[in-house]
Amino acid sequence: MTELGNRLKEVRLAKGLSLDDVQSITKIQKRYLIGIEEGNYSAMPGNFYVRAFVKQYAEALHLNPDEIFDTYKGEIPATHHDDLPEQLSRVKTRKSFTESSSKIFDVLPKILIGVFLIGAAGVLYYFLANNLGNNANDAVNNDNEPVKFVRSDNLDQVEEDTEEGTENGETEQAEEKDPVPVEETPKQELTVVESGGIKTTYDLKNADKFELKLVSKGESWVNIKDEAGKSYFQGMLSTAAGGTPSTTVDLTNDGNIIIVVGRTLDTDIFVNDQKLEYAIAPTEVVRQDITIQYVPKDKE
Repeated sequence: MTELGNRLKEVRLAKGLSLDDVQSITKIQKRYLIGIEEGNYSAMPGNFYVRAFVKQYAEALHLNPDEIFDTYKGEIPATHHDDLPEQLSRVKTRKSFTESSSKIFDVLPKILIGVFLIGAAGVLYYFLANNLGNNANDAVNNDNEPVKFVRSDNLDQVEEDTEEGTENGETEQAEEKDPVPVEETPKQELTVVESGGIKTTYDLKNADKFELKLVSKGESWVNIKDEAGKSYFQGMLSTAAGGTPSTTVDLTNDGNIIIVVGRTLDTDIFVNDQKLEYAIAPTEVVRQDITIQYVPKDKE
């Protein structure tokens, strides 16, 4: 047994592979694998196949073929063809594939040219048939159209009718193009009039109604009252279980309203569904008094 054969056999056994396993991987007959391990190359077809089989055997064991050839070059027969194929079993398949492919490539251009000519002829026929048919129909329609005679004494009337029709048409088009102005309903205005300390005064204008809604995001005591002290709602708004998270009051028939908010951080105020923006930041002043002066449209 040669050093090369001994090394290949040791690596094969270390990987737990039998000669049958290597034969399945490389497609090299078992008797040739035994010959490589024993250093007996006489049974192989030639030096080229010896090097090819050694290369495939080494690759099956995940060894570097170039390192194997360089280390054991004294044991492996030399050949003039150093560029070995990746898989000899594929040579015949590639050759047959090349021959069959070349035949197909010889015929393919002719097929493509034939398909192109047939397609071009079909398009030309369709184009000529449609155009000739339309021209013939136009000629028949023009030849068969009856001649209309207009009496000379009616020519003036025809011209007047035409002019009137044109003027009327232009007038109608002008009228259609002129857009009808649409009066836009002014949006309600909720503006800050005065702000200082814990008090802020707002004006509510351009509003048909005055509906106030207070929504709690946690827990806050609130009081909605008029300037005379009449209270419309007074109590705790809370999102806790069993609590009252919000309250809505219709104040359309009332004038100035004062809203006392114990905790502005947890209270949102909506005026006719428009959210009121605190003029004084809730983080700076937690308890605030908000006055809203409502002026109905008919009194503006």
